[in-house]
Formats: sequence, C-alpha cells, structure tokens
Amino acid sequence: MTTPNPQDVSRLKQIEAGLDLLDQGITVFDSNLKMVAWNEPFLRLLEFPASLAFVGADFESFIRHNAERGEYGEGDIEALIKVRVDAARDFQPHNFERVRPDGRILRIRGEPLPLRGFITLYTDITEQRHYENLIQEQNTALEERVIQRTELLEKVNAGLLEANQNNTRIAEALRRSEGQMRLITDTIPALIAYFDGSRTYRYANRGYCEWFNKTVEEVVGESIDEIIGKRALDSVKHHIARALSGEQVTYEYAMIRNGTKVHGRSTLVPEFNPEGLVIGCFVLSFDITEQKKLQAALIQAQKMEAIGQLSSGIAHDFNNLLTIIIGNLNLLMEQTSHQPSLRELAKPALDAGKRGVELVQRLLSFSRQQPLRPKIIDINHLIRDITPLLDRSLPSRIQLQTELTQSPLIARIDAHQLENALLNLVVNARDAMPDGGAISIRTSSTLVAEDTSEEFDVEPGEYTRIDVVDNGAGMEPEIVTRIFEPFFTTKDFGQGSGLGLAMTYGFVKQSGGGIVVQSEPDHGTSMSILLPRCDVPTEEALIIESDQPAIVREGQLVLLVEDDTAVRQVVRRQLLELGFPVIEAGSAAEAQSLIEQVSEIAILLTDVIMPGSQNGREMAQEAKLVRPTLHVVIMSGYEELGKTISNASASFATLSKPFTKKELAAALGRI
Repeated sequence: MTTPNPQDVSRLKQIEAGLDLLDQGITVFDSNLKMVAWNEPFLRLLEFPASLAFVGADFESFIRHNAERGEYGEGDIEALIKVRVDAARDFQPHNFERVRPDGRILRIRGEPLPLRGFITLYTDITEQRHYENLIQEQNTALEERVIQRTELLEKVNAGLLEANQNNTRIAEALRRSEGQMRLITDTIPALIAYFDGSRTYRYANRGYCEWFNKTVEEVVGESIDEIIGKRALDSVKHHIARALSGEQVTYEYAMIRNGTKVHGRSTLVPEFNPEGLVIGCFVLSFDITEQKKLQAALIQAQKMEAIGQLSSGIAHDFNNLLTIIIGNLNLLMEQTSHQPSLRELAKPALDAGKRGVELVQRLLSFSRQQPLRPKIIDINHLIRDITPLLDRSLPSRIQLQTELTQSPLIARIDAHQLENALLNLVVNARDAMPDGGAISIRTSSTLVAEDTSEEFDVEPGEYTRIDVVDNGAGMEPEIVTRIFEPFFTTKDFGQGSGLGLAMTYGFVKQSGGGIVVQSEPDHGTSMSILLPRCDVPTEEALIIESDQPAIVREGQLVLLVEDDTAVRQVVRRQLLELGFPVIEAGSAAEAQSLIEQVSEIAILLTDVIMPGSQNGREMAQEAKLVRPTLHVVIMSGYEELGKTISNASASFATLSKPFTKKELAAALGRI
C-alpha cells in the first residue's frame, strides 16, 4: 500500500480549507453520481448533517434526506426521489432558485463536467431578493400615490373641490409625498433607477446618478447609451435586451470611473402592463469594488501561501540531495589533492552544488523560512552606501536618483537581505527601460492607520517607506498580480530566474513589513516597501560567533540519527575523518533505545524531520531528560530551525544542510 505524500496531503488540506472560506456551497459528483468533493458552506446552507457527506456518498442519499424532511412537499417519497435522481443522470446544465423551510432563498446552479458528472454552486440570495422586493414595493407605493394624487387633481378640475386654494394645497401635498419617497430611495445604500421600453431613464436616485458622475436632471429623460457610455454599454447591452424581453437578470460589470476601475452588480426587474407586455425595467445596483478587491486579495494570499508551503517541501528534499552531493565532492577534493585531473572534474560539480544551495535559499526566502540576521541600522545610511553599486549595474542611459529624508530612519532588519531586495528592484526597473529613463529611490517615515493597513497587509503603526520608482514600460494588471510568484518572469529564456522579486517579497513579509506595486502600461512602475521602525539604538553588545572558542571534542562517541541512508553515510564519513567514533540510528525510536542502552554516547547529532510520530527535536528533548549531560546538535534540511527548536534547551546547537566538514566541526565545538 502506497503511503500518501505528506506534501500532497498538506496541499489538499490547504485547498479544502480555502473552499470552506467561500460564501458559496460547492459539490462535485462523478458520472456514477458519487460525491467527489464538497465544502462546509454546502452543508450549512442546506442543513445537511456532516455524516452525510463523504467521498463516494450517493447523490440519492442527499435527495432522500430532503424528501424525508418534506423539502419537496407532499407525495410519494420514492417518486419524488426518482424524478430528481433521473434528472441528475441527464447531466444537463441547471439554474434555479429554491426557498428553504426557514425562508432563505438559494440559487442552485449546476454544470456538467467533461467526463460526465457535474459541479454545483449553492448561493444564498435571500438578502438580494429582500432588496429587490423592497425596491419593487417602494416603486409600487410611489405609483399608487401618484395615481391617487392624479385622481384627486382630476376631481378638483371637475369642480368637485373648491378651485384654486384647494388645488394649491393638493399640489403641495403631492410634492411633499414625492419628496419623502425620493428621500427614502436616496438614503438607501443602493443604486436605483427605472427605464422604459425605449431605454430612456424615467427615474434615478441620487446614488445611481453619482455613480455615473451625473445629476438627477442629467439622467432622467436621457437614454441608457448616453449615460453609461459605450465601453460599459458593450458589456451589459445583452443583459438589457434579456430584461426587456421579460427575463429578470442579474450580472456584474466593470467600468472606469474617475480614472479608476470599479465593479458593480445589477439586477434588472421587468415591469409588465395588464396585457403582459414589458413596459420598462427597475434597476437595482450595488458597488462591489471593495468586495472584488478582498476576493482578489484572498485568492492571492492563498496562492502565495500554497507556493510557500511547496517551496519549503522542495527545499527539505533538495537540501538532503545537496548534502550528499557536496559532502562527497568535498571528500573527493580532499583525497585527490595530488591528482589535478580528478580535481578539475570535481570542482565544477562542487561549484554547481553550491549554486544549488543559493537557489534553495532564495526559495526559502520567498516562503519566509530562511532565517534572518537582523541588526539595527539606519536605512538612509545603507542606501547611500550601496548607491555606487546600484549605479554600476545601470547603463549610462539610465539615471539613478535618491531622495532620502534628512533624519535617520532606524529599523531592525537583515541589512544584507535589504541590499539584495533593493538591487533586485533596481535591476527589474532597468530591464523595463531598454531605451533609457530614470529610477528614483525615495525614503520617508509614515504612520499606517487601521483604515489603510489592509493595502500593505501590515499592522497599524510607524513604518519606514522605501519607494523605487521608474518611468519604464509598466505592466498589465494580470502581470502585476503574479510578479512575486517564484519562477514567474516576463524576460526571455536565460535572462532571469524569476526568483528576485519572490525573494524580495519573502524578506519584506518575514521582516514584518509589506510591499505594494502600482503600475500601468506606458506609465512606469512604483514598488513601495514598508518596514517597521524602531527607536534610535543604544550600543548593542554583539557577539561574533567566530570569536567564540570552540571546544575540542574529538574522540567522544556520536549518535548520528538520520532517516536518509545516503545522507547518513556522508555525515558518518565526515565525523570519522574529524576523529569521532559513530553509531547510527534511522529513526527517533531506534535512537531512544540506543541512548538508554549505550552510556558512552556523548553527542547526539540528529535531523529534525524523522519518520514516525516523533521528530528529531522532540526526541532530543526527551533524551536530555534521561541524559542531562548529553550534547545535542540538530540538523535541518530546510531553514525552519528558528521554529523547530524555539522551546528547546539553550545548549542545542544547530546545523543547516548542506554543510561542509569544517562547518560540522564548528557546530560540534559550539555545544
């Protein structure tokens, strides 16, 4: 029986968790009407028990549950079930509304899959119908009031009421009534209008008019074509035609408003005369721009998180491979010091392995697993120091300018990572200006309030802002949404790895900051980074690791715990060459047994990720309880050591794979 891949299981759980965050219910049934997938909103919206949903569940079981609790009305239950199951077996598209016993209204839309089966969406439209009914009632009330006042005026004209004085009072009452109705519709947070069969507006509330930057006088009496503009009209005209044919229609659309793209959702409700002919349509619209932004941000966050998880998994396996490759090549280089021909073959392979290490580090930087080495720095000072380097990376046709604040901007960050991030941003700006231009680096201090923190995805507070602005080619919106994905690049093959901006994103987020991109085709690009500020530093006592004396431990027995046989062989050979006797274990359970039985074990060298229920850190902690004098070094195939040993003893040393024999010796000397 094949054991499931933990990474595959993790990614599947991520997808299931993402589906459960949706507002809509989702089900997928295969060609045999067996359940393949579902989410929690589906069970909640239709009030199904969780026990009913599992992979392989019959479609009929859900229909039977509904029939037995009276969802389909009275009648023979088996007949009611058969009708619906037979209809499902046709695998035809379906789109209908259903009223639940609790009064909620669900829109159920199913689409067949390529190999038969179908996917179905369940949407709660109760609130939408409520607003539509409210508008319908208000317009009906308005029409009734107009009719009543008209009849009253006709009676006055016929002489049934006293002439001029009464006419004046009635007209004033009518104006007051209509004014109250308009006040109500203008106050409702919705865009309301009515157009007749000739597509001419006869009514529009204030919100509807302001949406198109018009006044009521400019809208009423004008055609739809004149008000909404040709670009928006092209995307909605077929919906208007359907509504004027007698069909209620709901749709979403986008338009440019005040130079910004906005999104709206509209429902068109036809009005019929006594003969059943459509004489016009009521319009109910909502501004859903923010909703669209939140949905896009959620999708992007989930995608980036999934890529980050994938990067960590790849790094673990890849670093184990590099440990084997680099370890053996280092030993080969040492043993062939008098054989130049062999060294000439081994050295390029060793250099390639080291480049592989750098590639993994970039992936880990994106996924926020690469440990940072923060220190307190003045960001302005750092930018001034690296400006000559940045200048040298630019051709003479591109000018680099800096606009830095006069006062220091203090932050506690990894200076090397920030230098790399700025270099990546400047190089990308350079590549967007093949014909020359200007790049500007600006710094400022900014206070992020709660209402603006979502833009950068940071907590409110004080931040240092770094803007890298160019006047190059700019980017399309669909490119902007993907530029931080690892290996995504618009450059020609061989001209970029697609990891520079991914690494920048990972560093900024890991440092507690945020990054926002603003770009338009032919209008350049602005990359804005926020990094948390800190107080002006006092003198810090910095302990340089290389200055600490290493303890000589040659001759002490080492227990090497590593589940990968090839990695274990490489590390064992390095330990033997350093003068350490070695015994080995392939699991945490085997290591625990050896620690209890072999009292001579002085050093425990263990990997973090181990098969079984116990990882290397947990095993080492238990071993310290049994043998308090035991020295521990923890190895990791990817840089998550800051998390995995955060609760461990301070005497635990750490060692990142891949490592050289010299680095292994240093780690053993530090414990």
